[in-house]
Amino acid sequence: MSATREQSKPGPAGSRWTAEPVAVGLVGAGPWARVMHARMLSRGPETGLAGIWARNRDAASALAAEVGTVAVDSYDELLDLCEAVDFAVPPDVQAHLAGQAARAGKALMLEKPLGLDLDQARRLADAVLTAAVSNILVLTKRFHPSTKAFLQDAWALRAQGPIRGVLAAYLHGGLLADATGRGPAVTPWRLEHGALLDLGPHLVDLVDAAAGSIRSVLGSGDSRTYLAVATEHDGGTGQLALSGAVQLDRSLTRVELFSDRGSLRWDTADIDHDECWPVLRAEFAAAVRHGAPVTADVSRGLQLQLVLDAIERSLADGVRVPISTD
Repeated sequence: MSATREQSKPGPAGSRWTAEPVAVGLVGAGPWARVMHARMLSRGPETGLAGIWARNRDAASALAAEVGTVAVDSYDELLDLCEAVDFAVPPDVQAHLAGQAARAGKALMLEKPLGLDLDQARRLADAVLTAAVSNILVLTKRFHPSTKAFLQDAWALRAQGPIRGVLAAYLHGGLLADATGRGPAVTPWRLEHGALLDLGPHLVDLVDAAAGSIRSVLGSGDSRTYLAVATEHDGGTGQLALSGAVQLDRSLTRVELFSDRGSLRWDTADIDHDECWPVLRAEFAAAVRHGAPVTADVSRGLQLQLVLDAIERSLADGVRVPISTD
């Protein structure tokens, strides 16, 4: 999608964006920062990319040159340049730096998961909620019109009676090395933690939102190869499959719901993910400028991390684990 086409879109309230663009600083200069975050923020009109900081100064400089902004030498310098901060870094780095930004009064665009573990996620959520800064969670698929329509249909179906069964999967080969021994998703934290922390937040979010709150989980397999999770939700059960290490022609993301009143199916086969970014950008800017609600925020991120933590404990202990409400 070209920048010109994006800029012609109306704002979230149906009118064109007329407020001052939100000045956003980007933390990170890796593949995901380059192909999504930097491009999205620099195309406006709702946001402007104030600067980029990354531990790799050369990568930050190269990316800044691509999108027409500046690379800065320190995180503190980035905070001085912007009113909001976007994170495209490993979860443990985000958990530390985003808390600092929240305490400095900056709005936040956060990646999933919030942290590498529940403790990191809780500390970050506490910092953000205490500072009461605007924030949004980048659950990509949630910002596509087809996902919003599916969830509306799911809620209508649930209003007629409980969802009895769920089949859901998020599978791809992104963690498989290419011919060079590397790949865009082959990063240390993903290799160590596998699909659960990388793909899990997306699938858990969709199942939990569509079928009803997940109450307990029983995991089997290995997050680094192929993980199966049996869920219990309000009135029913589900089966979730996660893997980033299977060879497929293209990524498979699918959720199917079954009840005695009907069934629903959603998948990403025909989704253009580039259609998500203008929606995400507009929602974030409207939250910063006008206090508008967002699709997902740090509180949702913490709820998802509670489920991820329960799955990890179930895998370690071989038992079904209830979801904490703490």
